[in-house]
Amino acid sequence: MTRSAAIQSKRSNAMPLIAGLSLIILAIVIAVIAAMPESKSTAPASAAPPAAAASTPSVARQTGALRAKESNFEFGSISMAAGKVSHRFWFRNESTTPVLMQRVYTSCMCTTATLVKGMRVIGSYGMPGHGPLPDVNESLAPNEAAYLDVVFDPAAHGPAGLGRTERVVTIEPARGEPLQLAFVANVTP
Repeated sequence: MTRSAAIQSKRSNAMPLIAGLSLIILAIVIAVIAAMPESKSTAPASAAPPAAAASTPSVARQTGALRAKESNFEFGSISMAAGKVSHRFWFRNESTTPVLMQRVYTSCMCTTATLVKGMRVIGSYGMPGHGPLPDVNESLAPNEAAYLDVVFDPAAHGPAGLGRTERVVTIEPARGEPLQLAFVANVTP
């Protein structure tokens, strides 16, 4: 075999290898893009329809004995550089029997909720799976009120967290429907 034939043979053997590697790299890029969080212009599947999503937070549920004074709050535009923001959600037991609050948790690690009843801080709660999540096991008498101080850290997700952000805090009673409290923020640098 001559030298030019040997070089030609090596090139033709390398072409399928290069094509195969290119396809593998393309598949990896597509998988990474598909796994990325949704862009800020895309609403989560649980959000309100697109027309309403731009103006109001996701509608939180109030179907059980626990009822909130307001179950949805909009922070508006907040800056990552300015630090954490908070909001107080008041709620009440509107049934005729005591309600045992069993669990409180948030939908994301960027959010924490502190339960306060009377002058007593019951505990601080976060997202399940991100640290300990103790049971609340606190009872609310009929017509008794309490509140959650909810803190949102807009810098928790870094630059990927810019844009519209929706989060939910859930209070689960031992029996009955959970109370969901939602907020929305437009995170800016």
